[in-house]
Amino acid sequence: MEDEEGIRAHFPLSFGKKSKSQTPIESIHNATRRQTTNDSTSNNNNNNNNNNTPFPSLSSSWLNSLRKNPKPSTPIDDDVTIGPPRPPPSVDREDDDDDAMIGPPRPPPPPADSDNDNDNDDEPVIGPPRPPPAAFDSDEEFSDDDEPENRHRIPLTNEIVLKGHTKVVSALAIDHSGSRVLSGSYDYTLRMYDFQGMNARLQSFRQIEPAEGHQVRSISWSPSADRFLCVTGSAQAKIYDRDGLTLGEFIKGDMYIRDLKNTKGHITGLTCGEWHPKTKETILTSSEDGSLRIWDVNDFNSQKQVIKPKLARPGRVPVTTCAWDREGKSIAGGIGDGSIQIWSIKPGWGSRPDIYVANGHSDEITGLKFSSDGRILLSRSFDGSLKVWDLRQMKTSLKSFEDLPNHYAQTNVAFSPDEQLILTGTSVERDSTTGGLLCIFDRQKLEIVSKVGISPTSSVVQCSWHPKLNQIFATVGDKHQGGTHILYDPTLSTRGALVCVARAPRKKSIDDFQAEPVIHNPHALPLFRDQPSLKRQREKILKDPLKSHKPEAPMNGPGFGGRVGVTKGSLLTQYLLKQGGMIKETWMYEDPREAILKYADVAEKDPKFIAPAYAETQPKPVFAKSDSEDEDK
Repeated sequence: MEDEEGIRAHFPLSFGKKSKSQTPIESIHNATRRQTTNDSTSNNNNNNNNNNTPFPSLSSSWLNSLRKNPKPSTPIDDDVTIGPPRPPPSVDREDDDDDAMIGPPRPPPPPADSDNDNDNDDEPVIGPPRPPPAAFDSDEEFSDDDEPENRHRIPLTNEIVLKGHTKVVSALAIDHSGSRVLSGSYDYTLRMYDFQGMNARLQSFRQIEPAEGHQVRSISWSPSADRFLCVTGSAQAKIYDRDGLTLGEFIKGDMYIRDLKNTKGHITGLTCGEWHPKTKETILTSSEDGSLRIWDVNDFNSQKQVIKPKLARPGRVPVTTCAWDREGKSIAGGIGDGSIQIWSIKPGWGSRPDIYVANGHSDEITGLKFSSDGRILLSRSFDGSLKVWDLRQMKTSLKSFEDLPNHYAQTNVAFSPDEQLILTGTSVERDSTTGGLLCIFDRQKLEIVSKVGISPTSSVVQCSWHPKLNQIFATVGDKHQGGTHILYDPTLSTRGALVCVARAPRKKSIDDFQAEPVIHNPHALPLFRDQPSLKRQREKILKDPLKSHKPEAPMNGPGFGGRVGVTKGSLLTQYLLKQGGMIKETWMYEDPREAILKYADVAEKDPKFIAPAYAETQPKPVFAKSDSEDEDK
């Protein structure tokens, strides 16, 4: 016995146990790979989709590493190189030359006497073949500028969708760490997603309805990401904590006061809201009542500042959107008449704007965005345009990108993490064949870089490029469905979608079964009474001749009262009187006059109804004399 225990001590505790089969991470990412790519995307993405293999993306850092470690000019046996190209080299190249590769063979190596051409031999050949090696005379002719996708490192190879909404997703907010995502929709709900606690089913862990019957229009995280602001179609914005618990609701103003500066809050539906980028106690909201208001989250009953925009004509024009600059020293507002107005926060500032662009757009503005350096302002409008403004010279825009259809008041515009690219979404038109697109523009060259197809039937409303995750978020939807598409690249992105996609959902166990208790209350009110079983309902319906559509019985006796039946009547009282002999049906065989006169003697001897009342006062009936001549005759 002691010898057996001594032998067992030499083996680990897991000896003899079956290990759980794990799905390779490559196959998981292959399942989320985008099936269709745009013509403007790089050729390597197209080849990836055709082969369904986890190719590494071509990035500038990888290209530089290849130039630093050129491949030796010795020839390699190409017959054993099968499969896709290798990932970026991490060890000495001389050690890897003898390893067998899997996939299609590499292209023939260039001549050994060309030193500069050897720098690009390890680069994967993806897509159509490159020009002959002789076309490149030096490293300067083959630079990163020839491949804009590699230079910008746009994550577009894989995609997942956060579903749950039944209408278009109009609001989106990702916290600064990239762990939680908030999405609001026209279905009046707000959903919260947590990448750390979410598995491959991509289900939200909480659903909130901020204002019953009002659309969710804007969501914004606080600088510390411990609270978030929710703006709906109601006149009152709400503050929630990180877990979705309500912290407070701002007060509503008196709608009968004409001057908006004298009201304590907004009086009509809100359009946009944003948290101060530096101060965690200050927020900004805009409304359809034609005002912007600055609030203190510690006091929900009064605002700090009321801003009334400058109008060409007196009246109330809605403020459709608002935005802070990066330092929180300026406020931009998009007015319903198409004007752009900017206020600088300084001592003694008021409602008079410091920058006023009267005809910024020909229609309502849906999105505004400041650059971090405070030089560029982006504006998106219903007129189907995206304009780039220089804040130092606001008379005319630097560039106006047209033919970008927009049908939603929450369509925004965003920057890439390095602010070299500009992102916005497009809406689906009635006769369109392209669907909702995510358009990417170059800030320096002011030209379009790529158009990425997100959904063939739904419009792209909100978009965001998270700097820490390096993943692109795009919300889509229409009147019947809505979701948040997340674009990522396994070789370029970190955490976020990579965490939840690789986590398989837990299998159901027999211990998960719980019998739900059934409480029978037969004397409950009809409002709270349990619904009967389907079997009992069917039996009850079959007994009902109307609900069961029972055919009429055949005629088996004389008719009575327009109906056919042996009872000769439709009422229970008539049936009982007939059975008791009180009703005798002789009217069909007797003369009407004789039938009435046969009761004359009986009525005179034994009056029952009217005659006994006049027995004492008028024993003999006296009839009134007629005034008519005809009756006298």
